[in-house]
Order: sequence, then structure tokens, then C-alpha cells
Amino acid sequence: MLRVCSIFDRLKKSVRLEIPRKTIYRLSLYLRCLQRLKGNAIRTVSSEALAKAAGVKSTQLRKDLTYFGQFGTRGLGYEVEQLATMIADLLGTTRLQPVVLVGAGHLGMALLSYRGFEQEGFEIVAAFDIDTGRERSRKPSQPVLSMDKLPEFVREHRVKMAILTVPATVAQEVANALVEAGVEGILNFAPIVLQVREEVTENNVNLAIELENLSYFVQH
Repeated sequence: MLRVCSIFDRLKKSVRLEIPRKTIYRLSLYLRCLQRLKGNAIRTVSSEALAKAAGVKSTQLRKDLTYFGQFGTRGLGYEVEQLATMIADLLGTTRLQPVVLVGAGHLGMALLSYRGFEQEGFEIVAAFDIDTGRERSRKPSQPVLSMDKLPEFVREHRVKMAILTVPATVAQEVANALVEAGVEGILNFAPIVLQVREEVTENNVNLAIELENLSYFVQH
């Protein structure tokens, strides 16, 4: 155990800020493939087999992993358990991370009801909305709090990530409040590109754009 932990410590120190975002995205794909292998009691996997399962080329997989060190044994491949633990540690999903959601409308309520987040290492601990008293078709297990309690809650619970499901007209204002309170990562469902500080990471999910992309390939 001490040997594995020391490896992880060295890996964390070696992670560089210039690592491409797409590489981090692919790490999540690799982790899910490794988790499936673990579930099937498979102990080792070749780079070719893991890359095929993740839908990438084996050269791409090996390049992605070299950002964090040298893994695998020639002729034997990767140890599934060790590589999965390493990637989960890098992604910060070895323990539950608190997340807040702002905008308890239809989409927000659907996300609050989704239990899969906890299996991936994330827990939506509270939701915030301008109208906490309105009737909702679902009653979430998390509290739905008023917006004026947002800054204090984020600081008190040391929340670093937030999900934004508010209208575009107020998204920037809410994002500013989240960043001011200490949030460092925002998953934005509002159809607008947020303006945030350089040290804050914003991931945008625009379903209309994704459908337009699909439409192009369906018609061509």
C-alpha cells in the first residue's frame, strides 16, 4: 500500500497544467472501461484492448497516460485495479465530492433525482432557486434553498463544483455569485457562454447544439 501511495504522490506532483482537456475527458472513458473489467474479474488488460473499449487508438491511450507517468508491462499490459485507482485518484473521485445545483426547474429536478452521480463520486448536497415554495412534481431528498443562502452554504460546506440549470438571462449573475463564494468548476446547462476567471473551469452542455450536430450527420 505504501508503494502505491508513493506512486500516486509522485503522479500528483508531475501533473502539468498544460495537459489537454480532451486528455482529461478520455481519462474518464478509460476509468469506466476499467471498472467494467474489474466487475468481470479481469486483472490485466493490453493497451490495444483498453483503447478499443474506449473507442480510441492505442497510440492515443498510451500518449494520454504518459502525461502522468509510465504504466504497464511490455507483453503483460496494465494492471486493471492499479490503473483504475490511479485514474480515479487523479480525477478526484475516490471520495464523494459535494456539488450544488442552481435552478430547480424541470431539468434541475431531473438531475436532483438521478442517483448515478454518487456512484461516480459526486453528491448533489443542495439545490437553490428563486422560488422555493412552488409545487414541484418531484420532491427531492436534497433541500431546495433560497438564492440568498447560496454564498454561505457554498463556503460552509466547502463546495467547489456547481451545476447551472437557470435561464440564460440570469446565468452570468448566478455564475458570478458562485465564483465569488469559492466555486472553481461550473457545469453549465444554460445556452450561454459564461465569462469566468481564468482559474475557474466551465463546461458547457448545450443540448440544441448536440442535436444540430447529429442532424448534420443524419442528413449527410
